[in-house]
Parts: sequence; C-alpha cells; structure tokens
Amino acid sequence: MSYSIDANLLIYACNENAPEHKSAKQFLEACAAEMDLLCLTWPALFAFVRISTHPSIFENPLTPQTAWSNVEKLLALPRSLVISESEGFPEIYRQATAGIVVKGNLVPDAHIAALLLQHGVSRMYTADSDFRKFSFLEVINPLR
Repeated sequence: MSYSIDANLLIYACNENAPEHKSAKQFLEACAAEMDLLCLTWPALFAFVRISTHPSIFENPLTPQTAWSNVEKLLALPRSLVISESEGFPEIYRQATAGIVVKGNLVPDAHIAALLLQHGVSRMYTADSDFRKFSFLEVINPLR
C-alpha cells in the first residue's frame, strides 16, 4: 500500500514555534520506518520550500539550502518515490475534480489529488481538511 503527505506536515515539522511541531516531527520520523511506499509530489515539496523560506510567514524562515536539504532527506528515504503527471493526466484531473468547484486555494490541492488518483495512491496524511472533498482519498490528520 502507498500513501502521501502534504506540505503542511513538513512545514509544522520544521517550525519549532508551531504547536503542531512535536507531533508533525514524530510523524515524519515514523514515515522513515514505514514499510508502505511514500509517494511524494513535486507540488507539495515545492509548496514546503516556498512557504518555509518565506520571510512574511515566518519570523525565522528556513534558508533555501536548509529547506532543500529537508526535501533531499525525504527523497533519500528507502521507500520514497516522487510521482508526476503522466499520459492521460487531464482526464484524471477531470475525474478527480468531478462535482467539485475547484478555484483559489483548492487548485493546488486538486492537482495533488489528481496525481494521487493517477498513481493509485488512496491515503493522504494532511492537516488540510480540503482534501476530504476528494472522495477517493482516505484523509488522515496525524496531528490529532
């Protein structure tokens, strides 16, 4: 079985001032020992880099080098894989978003959800309840 994680968990894990920090960090450490395949998406990874280095969001943002080093650590996990769009993605996107009004902040989530659908990944760990709009995903908030 495979799963994916959203950028918000990565952000909480690196933000020591966040109340969710300890739980998110423990969750990511557990991912390293997980036997299931961790399917990462470039949109989530780059969202992490964009947000964690943003000086308007964090008093002490990560340096770009530190943020990218964190991404590389995830990529180096023995059971991790980056999934990307492949042939037929526009149709998969239409299927993933059928019956859902996708606009604004839901656009990047819909992109990620469609990637997961295309690659048969049905479990998503996130603190973002918007992913519950995609009925094919089992959405789990590991911070609760």
